[in-house]
Amino acid sequence: MIKPMHAIQIFVIVGLITLVGNWVGMDQINPIDAAMGMLILLVLVFIGWWLSQALPINLPPIVFVSILGILATTPWTPGSAWILSHTGNISFLATTTPVLAFAGISIGKDLDKFMELGWRIIVVALVVFTGTFLGSAVIAQVMLRLTGQI
Repeated sequence: MIKPMHAIQIFVIVGLITLVGNWVGMDQINPIDAAMGMLILLVLVFIGWWLSQALPINLPPIVFVSILGILATTPWTPGSAWILSHTGNISFLATTTPVLAFAGISIGKDLDKFMELGWRIIVVALVVFTGTFLGSAVIAQVMLRLTGQI
């Protein structure tokens, strides 16, 4: 079990990497302008992580973080416009950079076990990637048509 102080350190490091990615990426948003949005995201992440540790429900932290994020940004939540105005300065692609780096490190340390799976894992991965892409494309197409964007 990770101690809260270690979790905060990890979250802050990921937040700083995200701010740098946000700055040098396509959006080139100044880290000072995005700092409040990142702080909001880090608070939501910490609370979600803490809930996953404190509650007897065995769910991954991402479930709690997602629920908190949804509740914090719904129109009936007081302050949601303020939260959205600040978190809008954070590029989604900038948030994926540290996550993908950590995933690569995680796979790299278990490379021997990964290689034991053989060629079948490649087929499974391609099917999963294709299904995810096609499912996302269908959902996006339906939603864009329903909202009159296309």
